[in-house]
Amino acid sequence: MPAAGNPLDGKTVVVGVSGGIAAYKAAELVRLFVKAGATVRAAMTQNATEFIGPMTMQTLTGAPVATNLFDLTQESEIGHIKVADGADLVVLAPATANVIARIAAGLANDIVTAIVLATRAPVLLAPAMNVNMWENAATQHNLRAVVDRGVFVVGPGEGFLACRWTGPGRMAEPADIVEASCRVLTEQDLAGRKLVVTAGPTFEAIDPVRFIGNRSSGRMGYAIARAAARRGAEVTLVSGPVSLARPPGIDVVDVTSAREMQSAVDRAASGADAIVMAAAVADFRPRTEAPQKIKKTSKAQPPIDLERNPDILASLAEARGGGKRPVLVGFAAETTNVVRNAEAKLASKGCDVIVANDVSQADAGFDVDTNRVVIIDAESSQSIELASKDDVAHRVLDRVVARL
Repeated sequence: MPAAGNPLDGKTVVVGVSGGIAAYKAAELVRLFVKAGATVRAAMTQNATEFIGPMTMQTLTGAPVATNLFDLTQESEIGHIKVADGADLVVLAPATANVIARIAAGLANDIVTAIVLATRAPVLLAPAMNVNMWENAATQHNLRAVVDRGVFVVGPGEGFLACRWTGPGRMAEPADIVEASCRVLTEQDLAGRKLVVTAGPTFEAIDPVRFIGNRSSGRMGYAIARAAARRGAEVTLVSGPVSLARPPGIDVVDVTSAREMQSAVDRAASGADAIVMAAAVADFRPRTEAPQKIKKTSKAQPPIDLERNPDILASLAEARGGGKRPVLVGFAAETTNVVRNAEAKLASKGCDVIVANDVSQADAGFDVDTNRVVIIDAESSQSIELASKDDVAHRVLDRVVARL
């Protein structure tokens, strides 16, 4: 089965909130889960309700909030068991030092820890506490204990804390917790694999102000990098100039020109199992870069003498010789004769797979969230009708997994 582009869609996520100042971030976390298509149930410790009201969580989830093991209404059907049984994922955010200790000890003395002990769903903790509490040997011992039992952890981050200390202990950002949740719910068929992905355009300087570039937004490459990380791969993303947010948990190498991208890819390629060249690398660059801005001092047109940029994909294929690693995937952004041009590129580049798309189409070209592609190798071709770039990314990676 191909991996889903959105593993949260249709899933039931239980968000457990314990008593720390970071509890206020739980509202945004719930909103993001709902936006991603999940059904969300909230459970709060009594201490958590001192920081954020249950009414806020109920409004955002559209469902009653579990707060009390001894409430006759909430527990009339053994509510904590019902919530635990219905969960596809349990997320504790924030997970305080206290709640981590109680989970490590197997306690179930409030609604949140009772749900954790009763559920068969995966559990994800987002720790949040003072830096000294985080670094305390007892907390680290407790965290190792729960991780050894299969609990997942995201964060904490570092920075200025509410207690006025600076260091590790701040809860991971809600968007990063959602991304970690997607990874927990995605089949890890690329675990232990190393992937290199390129994305975005390259800019080839004419002078300090102007450049030759293209319309690539990097969305397709970023989607592939994100999907590969969700499937367990160690991912290096070599990115041209884009305005996209960095995907969490991915090593991003920023470059500008084609030659910079080639150097970065060559460095990252060592030991790679697959390389996906989704970047729109400029074929040509100015032979010389003017040291100062070219002024419009006369009506004469200043000449721009072009030379070829390195062919990164072809050089990767040449470097591996007759070997089968790394698996090489190229992209062919075409405007006419899409499949025929892509098939010719597959043969000339020496890669394993070509992903072809018609960038002249408004809903499948540059700077949009959807795409329609044809995935081509030496044996077959597969047409993917209009889909999100996240979905397309997983279909491309399905082909990589099959070759690995």
